Amino acid sequence: MSLLPKPAEFRKTYSDDENLAAELPDRPIASLRDLQYLYGRLYTLATAGGGEFAPYLTPEKSTDLFGEPESLAILRVDLTGDDPKLDPKHPVEFQSYSREDVEAVAHAWYDAARGFDHSITHRTGAGKEPEKVAEYLYQRLTYWAADEVIQKAAAEHEDGWIVEELAELGDRDGVKETIVDAVKRQLEGSTTALTTVAVKLEPDRDYELPGACGTTVFNEAMRTRKRSKLVSKNAATNSIGQATDLVTGQDGPTVGTAEDPLNYFLGKQLEKFPGLDPDEAWRSHPVSEDVAVTLMNASTFIDVCSYYTLESNVYYLPYFFGQPTPGDARELYTALYKVADEEDLTPVEQMYSDYNPQEWDDPDGDRLQFYVAAVLQHQTKRYDVFGDEMNASLMHPVELAREHCAILSSWAFDDTADLPNPDVRPALPVHEEWSLLRTDVETMLGLIAGGTYFQSTFATPDDDDTVSADDLRIQALVASLSGGSIPVERVLEEYADRLIEESDEDDEGFPSMFVAMQHAQLCAFAAAGLLTGEDESLTKPAEYATSQMQLDTTQRARTDGGSKAVKRAQKLEQFLDDTPALATENPQRRGGFLLGVLVGQVSSYQQSSENRSTTLVDQYSIKSVTGSKIERLASDVLDKNVVYSRENRMSSTMYAEVVDKLVETLPRAERDGGWDIDTSELRYYYALGVAYGMNNWISDEEADEQTDDDAIPDTNE
Repeated sequence: MSLLPKPAEFRKTYSDDENLAAELPDRPIASLRDLQYLYGRLYTLATAGGGEFAPYLTPEKSTDLFGEPESLAILRVDLTGDDPKLDPKHPVEFQSYSREDVEAVAHAWYDAARGFDHSITHRTGAGKEPEKVAEYLYQRLTYWAADEVIQKAAAEHEDGWIVEELAELGDRDGVKETIVDAVKRQLEGSTTALTTVAVKLEPDRDYELPGACGTTVFNEAMRTRKRSKLVSKNAATNSIGQATDLVTGQDGPTVGTAEDPLNYFLGKQLEKFPGLDPDEAWRSHPVSEDVAVTLMNASTFIDVCSYYTLESNVYYLPYFFGQPTPGDARELYTALYKVADEEDLTPVEQMYSDYNPQEWDDPDGDRLQFYVAAVLQHQTKRYDVFGDEMNASLMHPVELAREHCAILSSWAFDDTADLPNPDVRPALPVHEEWSLLRTDVETMLGLIAGGTYFQSTFATPDDDDTVSADDLRIQALVASLSGGSIPVERVLEEYADRLIEESDEDDEGFPSMFVAMQHAQLCAFAAAGLLTGEDESLTKPAEYATSQMQLDTTQRARTDGGSKAVKRAQKLEQFLDDTPALATENPQRRGGFLLGVLVGQVSSYQQSSENRSTTLVDQYSIKSVTGSKIERLASDVLDKNVVYSRENRMSSTMYAEVVDKLVETLPRAERDGGWDIDTSELRYYYALGVAYGMNNWISDEEADEQTDDDAIPDTNE
């Protein structure tokens, strides 16, 4: 059960702008720490209210105990006489812990592996037997009240005698046995509970819990102990010093070992720094004690705005640009509450679903921004951080999703779009069963946010569950969420490796659908402005969605293939013109693509007309294509095409529109310094050509084929 009040309740509680403004940061959100501080303040206001001790309490740690039987174990101590004593009739009382008990119990959790809780209230482990529950109750007197830090804090408080008498009671003989007997009489079986102390301070008053007994001594001691842990951890024993708080800008004592919800500053790094003094950590990351605790309280909202994919925690933290206003605080709390309340959607999808620029006083959509990062844990408390972007926009992943769907709706993929000829198939195949070939923006946004968008097309590591520091999948995910950049050369390398993987594993033949998904993705990356690289033609967006139909065709096409060849020539010319990477200025890339087209078309002919199980696609696999072999491969494929042309008594050659362009392109590629194109780049565009060629089907094309007997004469001869 969550302690978070519903947005309407939060608005009602904090309806006064002046009072709410006093609880918010007094400067613009400019760093991750500023944002964490804002989240911590909102969470504290929502769960513990205001006040000086509220940030130190952790009521959310035991909401699972609400309504459970025997979930609150209370040791009743009478301090009205000369000596402290347990209540003679009911030294121990069990109750069902409820929301109404939260403030009175005043629980401040601490990692059990490192010690007891900061508050006198302590949570037991799960399913403890009566003897263990009794031991926890007894330790409220011996461990907590007698702790050196607690005793020091009590000595400085006017009601410190209360803590001192509790410690004195713990030293008396027979007290532990009395507690054990009392617990055994009331508790059958095991329980998980908060164990605490209720004190009777006046004869005419009842036993009262720590947060409701009319004194701040328990909370002061709790705060002192919690603060003590902010200056000591691992090798650091006293990391404290005078500095300027990096969140508030105020001078004063600062601490260096505060917990960090993102494991960003406190975790061990892979690098080692000889001579580094952990006690001087406050110098590089100075925050005051109160700020440090508030940052820790941000963990709930930080966690709900993160999700796990690609072995990394991806953080997508919303905020409004500028200094937070009361209106911003209410809207941000509403957004965070909805994300926390949603189990099926990622924070990216939830924010897109709920975002309303008018209601959020953000008509231009530029005030709502996000902090984006991905944190990869290598081993215990050793992390890598991918990206660190403060000013990401919700529109970055949305734009990528829209561009991807727009590409799929263009003539290059959609057979209902404005094709160069109504009888021509799209350039590349599509199928609804393939996730990246569906034209739904919200679905695509979910694939992007969840990482499937990159897992579907990029190479898979040798160990499927391994993500390395240079894994392009997680880097591309962060770039897509934050509007960063993705090196196109590495993308093509990933694509080629993945296609080789699929070719080796796929018994169904050439991985045309993977090529189609990759090309749609590559075009979307370019259209969204995410690609970077030295060759501008590789990063320039394709023009499939805006291109005009090509009407001119070569006389050669009319002569050698009738209307069928005309249609093919129109489509090929259109695709080459609309794809900047395949421009005539790039003869090697263009040549690799055209060779792939011819291989794909001849292979389709071999399958359909000759019923061959082994085709040119099998003979000339993606892996076999390299710059040093491309000329020989092209010669073999051209020769094979000539053989089939003669067998079919063609007036010239089959697929002349491809042959002519290939024959014209290959010599230019060689003249430009030889085939020095990157192998991955060549393989990808060769594969793109094969997929194009295999999809180059035209209705009734067998009936439309021309031979020497019925060829149309060339009137220009």
